[in-house]
Amino acid sequence: MLPEGFLDRTEKKGKVVGWVPQLKVLSHEAIGGFVSHCCWNSILESIWCVVPIGTWTLHSEQQMNAFQLVKEVGVAVAISLDYCERTKDQPMVTADAIEKEITELMEINTVVREKAKEMKEKSRASVIEGGSSYLSLGELIDELLKNAAL
Repeated sequence: MLPEGFLDRTEKKGKVVGWVPQLKVLSHEAIGGFVSHCCWNSILESIWCVVPIGTWTLHSEQQMNAFQLVKEVGVAVAISLDYCERTKDQPMVTADAIEKEITELMEINTVVREKAKEMKEKSRASVIEGGSSYLSLGELIDELLKNAAL
């Protein structure tokens, strides 16, 4: 999949690996952006770690998630947001589009980065005692216990 010589040319700048502990990587201070296919766990981990997202959707709910991140929540830039509209002869995304969006993603003082910080606070507030997620989980547990007793 990678162009010939790519790994040699980039070995001092980064790594290409098959799998990594994503949350551990995203929580490292050196990470300035995250290109994601936009499945829900990746989104939550990115928001939790305040890492802006470059969306690169492939299928299923990913495009809807990416649209919300870019257009509604504002914590992402769209590298690829139209996988359904291309023909088999068209590239999924062009090199120019990748360069443009990655450059925007990596800029320090952007609206996207500020929104990511804001969402971090909201996401963390939701899981502490009294937060919306905390309360919803408690309600679910109560409902399950009530139904189990029937």
